[in-house]
Amino acid sequence: MNISPTNPIQKIEKIRRRQTKVQDTHITLAHGSGGKAMRDLIDDIFVSNFDNPILSQLEDQASFNLTPLLQQGDRLAFTTDSYVVDPLFFPGSDIGELAVNGTVNDLAVSGAKPLYLTCSVILEEGLPVETLRRVAASMKVAAEKAGIQIVTGDTKVVHRGAADKLFINTAGIGIIPRGVNISTHNIKPGDAIIINGEIGNHGTAILIARGELALETNIESDCQPLHSLVETVLDVCPQVHAMRDATRGGLATVLNEFALSSNVGIRLFEESIPVREEVNGVCEILGLDPLYLANEGKLVVVVPKENADKVLSAMKSHPAGKDACIIGEVISSPPGIVLLKTIFGAERIVDMLVGDQLPRIC
Repeated sequence: MNISPTNPIQKIEKIRRRQTKVQDTHITLAHGSGGKAMRDLIDDIFVSNFDNPILSQLEDQASFNLTPLLQQGDRLAFTTDSYVVDPLFFPGSDIGELAVNGTVNDLAVSGAKPLYLTCSVILEEGLPVETLRRVAASMKVAAEKAGIQIVTGDTKVVHRGAADKLFINTAGIGIIPRGVNISTHNIKPGDAIIINGEIGNHGTAILIARGELALETNIESDCQPLHSLVETVLDVCPQVHAMRDATRGGLATVLNEFALSSNVGIRLFEESIPVREEVNGVCEILGLDPLYLANEGKLVVVVPKENADKVLSAMKSHPAGKDACIIGEVISSPPGIVLLKTIFGAERIVDMLVGDQLPRIC
C-alpha cells in the first residue's frame, strides 16, 4: 500500500516510533524476532542515526527517482561487501567506518559517484547494545563525510557463539559519468603506476590491536573514503586506464590482478614504494611482507606515461593523496608477472599471495 506523508495511518506509525529507546543492555534473541524488541532496536540505533527521506519511508526496499540519476551519468555501479574485522574497534577506525568507506571505495575505483548504501547487521546474542550504538554512530559520521545515504537494511540475531559479536554487510550504488571507462583490460605497456601513500598501515594496526604480540606502535589504520581523490584524478586525466583500492592481499595482489587481466608485465621500484619505518619493523620481526599487508585507504592508479606527472601533482594536492608517488611501470614482458627491482638492483618476482598473512582484517 502506498501511503502518502499526510495519511493519518502514517502519522500514527511515526508517533509509535518516536523516541523509542532500547531498554536492554545486551542483544537478546528477541531483538531478531521481528517483534517490538527488534522494532525498538532498529528505531533507536539505526533509524535515528541514518534518517533520510528514503529510509524514513520504512518500506522493505528503497526506491529512487531515475530522472536525477540519469542526469549524473549513463551507467550504474553496484557492489556488495561484508565486514568481519577483529577487533571491532582499532587505532584510527572501527568496523562501522570501515563498512562505509570500504563500499564507497569499491564504487569509486570504477569512476562512479557513490550515492546510496544498504546496511545489514548480524548480531551475536550478548553483544552490548552500547557497542552497536557506537558502530552505528560511526557509520553515520562516515556516510555524512562521504556524502552518501544509508537507505535500507536488515537486522538478524544469532545464538551466542554462532558469530563473533558483530558482522556487517553493505551494498552500494553509484553513477558512472558519461565518458568514463576504467578497466584493467585498458592497461598497456608504458603506463605508469601511482599510489596515493604509505602501504600496510591498516594491516599493521589490526595486528597490534589484537594484543597477541608484545609490540607497541602509534600506527593507525588508513581507513578513508577515496571518491573525492578519484574525482580529482579524473578531472586532470579522464583517460585513466585502471584503478583499484589495495585492501586484502595488499599492493602485490592488486598488481598481480592487473598483470593477469591485461596480459602484461609490471615492474615495481622498491625504493619508490612508501612504507613507514614502524611497518617495516613489525614486518621484519614477524616475517611479513608489507607488499601483502591490507590497506583501507590506498588507491592504485594506472595512467598513460604522458599523463603521469599531472596526475601525480593533482593527487598530491588532495589530502588523501599528499604522499602519492610513482612506484612502477607496465612492461610487455614477461606477461602476467610482477617484478620488483630491489634497492640492490636485482629483480625478484612478486607472486600472488598464497593463504593469508592476517585473517579478518576487514
